[in-house]
Amino acid sequence: MVIDILNFILRFVLIVFFQVVIINNIDISTYVNPYIYVALILSLPYNTKPWLVVVLSFILGMTMDTFSSLPGPHIAATVLLGYFRRFYIVFSTNKDDQDTKIEPSIGSKGPLGFILYASVLVFIHHFLLFFLEAFTFNQFFGTLTRIFFSSLFTIFLITIGQLLFYKIAKK
Repeated sequence: MVIDILNFILRFVLIVFFQVVIINNIDISTYVNPYIYVALILSLPYNTKPWLVVVLSFILGMTMDTFSSLPGPHIAATVLLGYFRRFYIVFSTNKDDQDTKIEPSIGSKGPLGFILYASVLVFIHHFLLFFLEAFTFNQFFGTLTRIFFSSLFTIFLITIGQLLFYKIAKK
């Protein structure tokens, strides 16, 4: 239990540092803004209590808003991600898996299952985040383009991270 908490805190610090110091300072394109910090919420074990997921999502979003000098879009988007995560897990896994400490990863869900899981939740996060940032529907299709390409690139980076840091289970 203590090791799990320390492991999460270490991952939190490293991923937020990587996001804030490196990824936020890379100007790829107007339409590509990856946010890999959502991988922290995506990789919480299945049996994490829903209220704890939402609280951790709030803390993570508040941290990102603090470093980005924004008034709350990361909080809103990350809390929405944490809220919908439970529904996706209930919908896509069996009851036995939901009660275990298994982390959703390429190793546990398989490549296609993990990419689908990450895609749905990253898209939900990015949809709210980018529309709150734009705070207008004047550039509706431009915002949708940003959501699409940023989601693709975020999923790509999270998948690369999964391949580098998680073991793929042998069947």
